[in-house]
Amino acid sequence: MKIFALSLAGILLLGLAGFGGYQAVQANQKFTGTELIPPRPAADFTLSSDRGDVRLSDFRGKTVLLFFGYTHCTDVCPLTLANMAQAVRNLGAGGAGIQVIFVTVDPGRDTPAVAGQYARSFSPAFIGLSGDAGAISAAARDYGIYYAKTDIQSPTVYSVSHTSDVIVIDPQGRWRLLWPGGASPAEMTRDLQLLERR
Repeated sequence: MKIFALSLAGILLLGLAGFGGYQAVQANQKFTGTELIPPRPAADFTLSSDRGDVRLSDFRGKTVLLFFGYTHCTDVCPLTLANMAQAVRNLGAGGAGIQVIFVTVDPGRDTPAVAGQYARSFSPAFIGLSGDAGAISAAARDYGIYYAKTDIQSPTVYSVSHTSDVIVIDPQGRWRLLWPGGASPAEMTRDLQLLERR
């Protein structure tokens, strides 16, 4: 009886040690994106969608993927939005807890209607925002986003050079991660799954 009891105790201890080891492995997993340590409060802002004003803080309780770009962009913007759409699809039912927000850095051409239509072309759940130049500039500055007009050929024909990072904000309204432009759907998916466990 004593031998059995000791063996059972040993098995339980091994099991607990194994579980603790698993938890340690989980805790030590690294994000693909750059993790902000400690997380910082996400700066709130209000901009316009084609369905009314939107505040970033309206999405507390969801993970927000915030991206600044513009609709005439031919490379990084459509690629990044397409990758985010695929990452959300990869999460299946868990994707319902993700909100992608596209903020234009080209308010002269991208009205709220144009920004909204563009964002929804990647996923019906995506939100596109615009507004006056000052409000967009303030929101971009709070997240370290740089942008400037380039290759200006006329008042309506130009490019916009801009930071291509994606800001990841957790359901508590904290800025947790920064993905560089070109992050793959697989990398995004993995980070979002890991974020959910932390």
